[in-house]
Amino acid sequence: MSIEVPRKGTEPADETGSDTGSAAPETTKAGPWRALRPLVLRLHFYAGLLIAPLLLIAAVSGLLYSLSFQAEKFVYRHELQVPAGDRSVPLATQVEAARKAHPEGTVTAVWPSSEDGATTRVLMTTPQVEEGESLAIFVNPYTGEIRGELADSFGALPLRAWLSGLHSNLHLGDFGRNYSEMAASWLWVVSLGGLLLWLGRRRRAKRELLLPERGATGRRRALTRHGAIGMWAVAGLVMLSATGLTWSKYAGENIDAIQTQLGGATPSVSAELQPGGGEGGGHEGHDGGGEAGHQGPDIGIDKAVEAAAAKGVDGEIAVTLPADGSGYVIKETDKQFPVHLDSVAVDPADGGVMDELRFADYPLLAKLTRFGIDVHMGKLFGLANQLALAALALALILLIVWGYRMWWLRRPTKDRTLSVGRPMPRGAWRKLPVTVLLPIAAATALVGWLVPMLGISLLVFLVIDMALGAVAKARSRA
Repeated sequence: MSIEVPRKGTEPADETGSDTGSAAPETTKAGPWRALRPLVLRLHFYAGLLIAPLLLIAAVSGLLYSLSFQAEKFVYRHELQVPAGDRSVPLATQVEAARKAHPEGTVTAVWPSSEDGATTRVLMTTPQVEEGESLAIFVNPYTGEIRGELADSFGALPLRAWLSGLHSNLHLGDFGRNYSEMAASWLWVVSLGGLLLWLGRRRRAKRELLLPERGATGRRRALTRHGAIGMWAVAGLVMLSATGLTWSKYAGENIDAIQTQLGGATPSVSAELQPGGGEGGGHEGHDGGGEAGHQGPDIGIDKAVEAAAAKGVDGEIAVTLPADGSGYVIKETDKQFPVHLDSVAVDPADGGVMDELRFADYPLLAKLTRFGIDVHMGKLFGLANQLALAALALALILLIVWGYRMWWLRRPTKDRTLSVGRPMPRGAWRKLPVTVLLPIAAATALVGWLVPMLGISLLVFLVIDMALGAVAKARSRA
């Protein structure tokens, strides 16, 4: 996100800002790019200057969130870990222990211990937790002893849940979500714009495309570091932007509608016992079930898990207990490679499998959405995913710092001490051929509709730029 500000007295096309006197000149190839480049550079300037603070907040909070997975294991080790035993007690016994600890609550889901020394997590709805959260009771699977209890927010314990809220909405609710959607809306624009500008530069050696220039000083050193790190990070940043938009408020609704029309909606296993009964499909393993428990014959959670295992749904699983009119839903939750995300619905009356859904049968768009969201949240492939997220967040922080440093080193300090600098001159779009200008305008309008935060802010930038241009023109006449 380089903030390219030409110094007074230099040609606007001189983007290198050489401090050594030996900078390679910019490319001057004829064609649409020669006219398009100043427009991209101007957009990059405004986006870098005005949107970078939002991106910096998202990057810092995202870095903390990516590290929270391992921190969670340490902070809550008493609740999550127990000495391994020889034999586990039945799941029904573990669930009953949680019920006795909180008789006022309703058990909605169970995450059985999936490895030696791990506790079982029994999730309940109780007056103690806020709406949308569950109370997690941690049970020793070998003794049935209660190890502790914590608030659970979609699988995240308090530390990670707090950092997740900071990253997504700054703990300001729906209003705060506008910040993260604005950041996600612009991240791919500044990333791809920076990529085009970096690829369009003329350089002495090919290695300088991926590595900072040797011996550079001052602004040029910041520029080459900015560009080289951006080349390594651009694919990951675009991915984070795209996946972040999938669950944003405004762009997310448009993306969901398009995905549904293309037949890429995420399917769910049906656990309905009879027409008009409650549906058990689509739960995430911790927020399913109803306030009123299942009425009628019930084989119990242990036999339901056995029935699922007979269909190959075993290992790391989440069990949603039956509600009125629905059966058990057992889902695999193992997101290591290869992923295991199959699910089945089990009739609580006789243990028969009513429906099964294999992840291999998901539509391609649904698979890509699932993978993309899990990568963004650091859940896919475990520690490797979390370290990659941390590296991307750190890279974005450095890109922003170097971008502002370039602006600071080339700010006009003699004639306008309070100025924020000067972007590329206006009117570059007039030099574009109509065959290039019209498709760009159409694509901009389409993207602005699909990503409303981007479209609205782009219009605001345009209005401000036109107003500044009018003021400058009036001053020049005076």
